[in-house]
Amino acid sequence: MINFKELASEYKTPLYVYDLDYMSAQYNALKEAFKGRKSILAYAVKANSNLSIVKHFADMGSGADCVSIGEVRRAFLAGVPSYKIIFSGVGKSDDEIKEAIQKDILYINVESEAELGRVELIAKELNSTCRISVRVNPNIDPKTHPYISTGLHDNKFGVDLNSAKRMYIFAKNSAHLDPVGIHFHIGSQLTELEPIREAAIIVADLVRSLSTINIELKFFDIGGGLGVQYNNEVTIKPYDYAQAILSTLTALDLTVICEPGRFLTANAGYFLTKVLYEKQNGQKRFVVVDGAMNDLIRPSLYNAYHKIEAITESKSAESKADIVGPVCESGDFLAKNYTLPKLEHNDLLVVHSAGAYGFGMGSNYNTRGRSAEIAIKGNTAKMIRSRESFEDLIALEKDFL
Repeated sequence: MINFKELASEYKTPLYVYDLDYMSAQYNALKEAFKGRKSILAYAVKANSNLSIVKHFADMGSGADCVSIGEVRRAFLAGVPSYKIIFSGVGKSDDEIKEAIQKDILYINVESEAELGRVELIAKELNSTCRISVRVNPNIDPKTHPYISTGLHDNKFGVDLNSAKRMYIFAKNSAHLDPVGIHFHIGSQLTELEPIREAAIIVADLVRSLSTINIELKFFDIGGGLGVQYNNEVTIKPYDYAQAILSTLTALDLTVICEPGRFLTANAGYFLTKVLYEKQNGQKRFVVVDGAMNDLIRPSLYNAYHKIEAITESKSAESKADIVGPVCESGDFLAKNYTLPKLEHNDLLVVHSAGAYGFGMGSNYNTRGRSAEIAIKGNTAKMIRSRESFEDLIALEKDFL
């Protein structure tokens, strides 16, 4: 059991805490599910980009799915080999494309015909050949939050089947492009298996179609998105997930690439925040804490639910309250109408399932320094990112005064 009170006392709050042993168990469960097929797990760095987390997975054999050149650089720093690094994302700049080609990563996931043209031009200027994959948008409803749906034509990601086929033919005929993979990712926090299977069927059929015109791909990139339990969700078992994908690949000799992020880290993470005081506005109860939307924006952005545990001596009756932070916005809350006992100054709240899209989506709004991050392995706690000071916040500004 993690002693949250001791951690809060030693490292102060707000504070992120990560359980590396839990992450290892999740990684091994997913790796085991795909053991019957050549596969690579490429950790989705955006879920939690702390270098120690990326290195933890790299040490286990993971690759890295990156959506900026900064994430590519993080992957290299953490020890991910170049042949397991993938560069995805809709809006890659010329400088990012150039650096990715020069670093000789596994491939660039291309998201449009216009982008493919830029990749070819830059590869030509470098007198190089760039391995590419095309992100296909199969127009499948993933049954998830609209902000994290990515597989419909209404979403900005990927290309339709006809565009994808044109892109592969173009790449096949180019001296500077090498089409090696195909990619799809229909959304995040997926809890229904059938949309995943339907998307895999569509994309696998495209692979077979390409084979008839001598375009032989090597990698079948299924993205990530496997859902986790925040509240009462019924989640997909890794074995069932793998079997749904593998059942669509009959007679295809492909290496499956899976890009888990949330699945590995979400429920390994906790956000610790202390109670400052309570207040009452008419009939409305507020619990004011030292953590805010700049630390954990998911509740404000997605109206996301996180289980919240109160560590308190209070034995009072419970009632509903909004848990709010110090940021000067009405949207600054960690939960609304959450049932809690009466809380006192310095009581501790533990926000569960905060290991993915927590710290990484944070900001310095209201000139608030971001929290420290702690990793726990076995019985040992280690700081993996220091708390930001005011001097850190102004370091890039003060020389211009």
